[in-house]
Amino acid sequence: MEDQKKAYLFEEAPVAKAVMSMAIPTILSSLVMVIYNMADTYFVGLLDDPVQNAAVTLAAPILLAFNAVNNLFGVGCSSMMSRALGKKDYETVKKSSAFGFYCSVFSGLLFSMGFTLFRSPLLTVLGAGSDTFSATSQYLKWTVTFGAVPSILNVVLAYMVRSEGASLHASIGTMSGCLLNIVLDPIFILPWGLGMGAAGAGLATFLSNCTACLYFFVLLFLKRKNTYVSLSPSLFRPEKALVAGICGVGIPASIQNLLNVTGMTVLNNFTSSFGSEAVAAMGISQKLNMIPMYIALGLSQGLMPLISYNYASGNIPRMKKTLLFAVRASVSFMAAMSILYFFGSGFFIRLFMKNEAIVAYGSSFLRGLCLALPFLCMDFLAVGVFQACGMGKKALIFALLRKIVLEIPALFLWNFLYPLYGLAYAQVTAETVLAAAAVVVLIRLFCRLEKTNR
Repeated sequence: MEDQKKAYLFEEAPVAKAVMSMAIPTILSSLVMVIYNMADTYFVGLLDDPVQNAAVTLAAPILLAFNAVNNLFGVGCSSMMSRALGKKDYETVKKSSAFGFYCSVFSGLLFSMGFTLFRSPLLTVLGAGSDTFSATSQYLKWTVTFGAVPSILNVVLAYMVRSEGASLHASIGTMSGCLLNIVLDPIFILPWGLGMGAAGAGLATFLSNCTACLYFFVLLFLKRKNTYVSLSPSLFRPEKALVAGICGVGIPASIQNLLNVTGMTVLNNFTSSFGSEAVAAMGISQKLNMIPMYIALGLSQGLMPLISYNYASGNIPRMKKTLLFAVRASVSFMAAMSILYFFGSGFFIRLFMKNEAIVAYGSSFLRGLCLALPFLCMDFLAVGVFQACGMGKKALIFALLRKIVLEIPALFLWNFLYPLYGLAYAQVTAETVLAAAAVVVLIRLFCRLEKTNR
């Protein structure tokens, strides 16, 4: 019965219903994750201490680096699992999930050890100065030294659960941790609670990620007879074909994220030379811009199992209809959000901090950042299709174009032409070019697939 429901969703359900069934829980989960990411910034901002707020911003690249592992084993394994489901190869589904689980645990332990051993030089690279070093270090102690394994594992498990159509359960697991984080933040951060500042935000994040992992462990135990997701050590077999299939998608996705970390580090280093107020303002602007970004990302992640399954089963017309529906919904929403942010930038920045210098910086930053949103969603959707179909090389090319060829050089150029304020326009410069490239590449891809499957 469970298998019939999954097959109906992937093969027969109306496209709009199938997309909404998979995407809405993922989008809601993404929204809660944004709120959870913003909660640290918001509650630390209530301290009215730019140093504490800057610490959370400066730590962001390290936490973003976790996504390199999330993408390697989460995106790689979920793509492999959904494609195997489309071919009815259930043994490969089980082996893929076991491989991803144990590799994620090992990678999290390496992150913890690496940061702990090389903390001082890493913080210097991140842009932490004498005034922000201690606060940034305390925040990262909880989120990385203690928290790397649960932080990585709960995301990878969500990808695996979602790969076989259980999008709602994947989202509940993710949201349980996020909601707990929002509850714990004020208790640990603010003076009326434990008064730990940025360190309290890190502790709340650690406990929340542990809770999310616990949810997934309980879920998989209760559904062990109705799921192909397996954590059995006996199925951890690094077979050549399995590793090649996972890494063929996962490594490009991981490199894409590492490039994002590089881009954010370059941006933070440029911004930090203008003081902690500029860093705090850029951090707030980026967190606000993450709301629509995560919605677009949630949509593309929700679509991946549908795209993977129909690609593997040869149902290209359904795959195409799924993507076109997503494009119309995503572009319309992102354009509306861009307009809202552009004209209401000052209002949104003031929700976090009343410091007029930070509001002035942040308003200008947000107006520049939001212009990229309508173009960014096309990039996300294109990369999502490539990952879903096992086309890791195409995803990698887009990642290299986005950061190395376009965005990072644009940061240097804009900062030279329009110091500090120009940094916010680097992303729209890159995404405009990538959106055009995405449309061309997707059209050519579907033309080729349609000819092949005639």
